[in-house]
Amino acid sequence: MKVTYYGVRGSCPCSSDRQRRYGGNTSCVLVEADREPPVVLDLGTGLRPLGEALERPLRQSGVPLAATAFLTHLHYDHILGLPFFAPLREPGALLDIYGPRQPGQPLSEVLTDAVKPPFFPIHLGEFRGDIRVHEVDGTGDLTVGGFTVRARHVPHRGETLGFRIEHGGRSLAYLPDHQAPADRRAIDDRVLELCEDVDLLIHDAQYTDDEFLTRADWGHSTIAYAVHVALESGAKRLSLFHHDPAHGDRDIDQMLVRARRLAPRRSVEVAAAAEGTTVELEEA
Repeated sequence: MKVTYYGVRGSCPCSSDRQRRYGGNTSCVLVEADREPPVVLDLGTGLRPLGEALERPLRQSGVPLAATAFLTHLHYDHILGLPFFAPLREPGALLDIYGPRQPGQPLSEVLTDAVKPPFFPIHLGEFRGDIRVHEVDGTGDLTVGGFTVRARHVPHRGETLGFRIEHGGRSLAYLPDHQAPADRRAIDDRVLELCEDVDLLIHDAQYTDDEFLTRADWGHSTIAYAVHVALESGAKRLSLFHHDPAHGDRDIDQMLVRARRLAPRRSVEVAAAAEGTTVELEEA
């Protein structure tokens, strides 16, 4: 598998010289494997540059997009890129979206209501491509091409899923929004199930310990808790993700140094996710 980051920021997109190296687009990750349709994790503002990257080869091949997206939840920073995804402007394009079942209203209606006037100039149904929405209850596994995908509910504000994706004997877990408990020690059994022995764990690491003291119920994790989850679950690599919009490149550099001190290299390799970077997970 090949994992490429197109959006790594949390809560709100941002753009300044302070966020140049890690990037300011919100959550969006591309997962690729040989001879497989692309898999997209979340639909944040990183979906716009991802669409641009996909457009040229699609036009050269003359074949419209066929892709699958896994949506963790419906906060703005995870859906804002959807109406800006250029491949959906082409007839015949197809995007299957799997996301969490919502209380009181079908997921398809919630997404449709988010992309229509007065919030956006046109309705989602006016795009030339097609979108198929599938509700996930967080109890089973899915098969998409050669990918096996496990979805489980994880602690956060509102209905939120985490995902585990396996292909060719390799695995990744994606938990961009994960509420750390008050003691920052306990780990939900469903989280451990998703993360057990994964080759790559992409995990919420939005706050420092000091910041968490005043934001303990905002739905996110500290860098120390992300390391704790990685160590307890046996993850081989940890990618710090969902960077706070107030954090500049130097802030994230310092958080990465702290995380690496907490994680002996022989136990887990730690990096901070940056836009445009790729992690290769070679087949076993």
